[in-house]
Amino acid sequence: MAYLMGIDLGTSSLKTIIIDEAGNVKALSARPYQFASPHGGYAEHDPREWWQACCETVKEALAALGAPASEVKGVSFSGQMHGAVLLDKDYQVIRPAILHCDARSSAQVEKIKDALGMERVRELVMNPVYTGFLLPSLMWVRDNEPENYEKVKYAFLPKDYLKFRMTGEVSSDYSDASATLAFDIKQICWSEEILKAVDIPMDIFPKCYGTAEATGHVCRAAAAETGLSEKTVVVAGGGDQVMQGIGNGTVREGDASSNIGTSGQVSFQSSVPIMNPALSTNTFCGYKKGRWITMGAIMNAGLSLKWFNSLFETADYNQINEQVAKVKPGSGGVIFLPYLNGERTPHVNPNLSGMFMGVNLNTGRPEMTRAVMEGVAFALYQCIEVCGKLGLRADNMIASGGGARSGPWLQIQADIFDIPLKVADTEEQAGLGSAIAAGVGAGIYRDIEEGCSRAVRYQDFTVYPDPARHKVYEEYYQLYKDTYEASREVLQQVTLMGRRQ
Repeated sequence: MAYLMGIDLGTSSLKTIIIDEAGNVKALSARPYQFASPHGGYAEHDPREWWQACCETVKEALAALGAPASEVKGVSFSGQMHGAVLLDKDYQVIRPAILHCDARSSAQVEKIKDALGMERVRELVMNPVYTGFLLPSLMWVRDNEPENYEKVKYAFLPKDYLKFRMTGEVSSDYSDASATLAFDIKQICWSEEILKAVDIPMDIFPKCYGTAEATGHVCRAAAAETGLSEKTVVVAGGGDQVMQGIGNGTVREGDASSNIGTSGQVSFQSSVPIMNPALSTNTFCGYKKGRWITMGAIMNAGLSLKWFNSLFETADYNQINEQVAKVKPGSGGVIFLPYLNGERTPHVNPNLSGMFMGVNLNTGRPEMTRAVMEGVAFALYQCIEVCGKLGLRADNMIASGGGARSGPWLQIQADIFDIPLKVADTEEQAGLGSAIAAGVGAGIYRDIEEGCSRAVRYQDFTVYPDPARHKVYEEYYQLYKDTYEASREVLQQVTLMGRRQ
């Protein structure tokens, strides 16, 4: 029997999944953790904690599987995107990784724009230049921690650190590399023009592979730490959006998904790289050459609900769903802007804060909780709206992430988007996508498409939008957008003032 392993490195937890060739989940193990925020707007994590979580969950998953480790034929990875992991010449971690939700590099963002010019940013970078991406984070280290920058020999993405520890070799993949701002998305290689413009050496960036390409085998040290066999093939993997797409079966041109994880995304598959002149969406390389994804991304999706729930005596999520289901659409007139740590699509502004509007004496915790769910869905709907103006549309979408495990939140999304939603029958879409990629690299599947056809299945229901609720939400959605426009300058000023204290 052949088994396949997928390792999903998230912002708040790491999960290891083992499937059989038919996609049946045979083992699952997870470890939660919390990134550090030593100053306002900072988000960083010691990569060695990720590796510890990886070793522990792999061991647990293997024990649960109860089969010889040699029967795990391949292992691959999904990872939180954009973050900067820096190693020295001895492959030692120099400093904590700077994560995707970090907002410290505003000055470096402006330096990149000035160095390239906005027209070249549109043509070459094809993405908003934003804090938390690897390139501005690396430049921040150069400008503010020169003693650390001088040590940098290797710079790559979070999940690539796990792959390095697993194989002993430094590498990345096209999809994750394309989300660094240092990559030529059309030519599918590190960009000499970009790096020369900002005076960053190209040789610190690793060789890249396709998502389903084998990069080596489990090395002796990793086998001892994880319990895996040295015969197990290690496969490149990719950024979480690409891997979730595989795990959701959205691998054909025109397929689309909505994800509510820690952050949130709506993602569309395309056969051409789509340039947004407003630079308010992201276009990244997909799981193979000739495939790209265009997505709108929001900073605080599931994180918004987690934050709000933490302010009170923490409620069980089943209890939360029961309470929310009893509240009518519109949450009694309460609107929530989910900009707790800035926002990407469509505002591209790290200097925003969240906001409740319309709170009154009849407002209780259930109303505010539903407002948080609706606010996140409104933010994703705005992403869909922006993508629609680029010619990207979907007759249905696959919902994933924690938001897909909440019945009320699924219905809220369908009603706001006015799009039917389907849900994959596994909750670990990124892990499943990684395991499918592992299967291709290990020769179990011919290609990603075959892996999806064999391993991806959907729950036996579709969540349909209600026209009457959608009409109500259209009114609230306009108020949601008006609230931002009326409050934009104040929100930015308050955010900056708060960081100075």
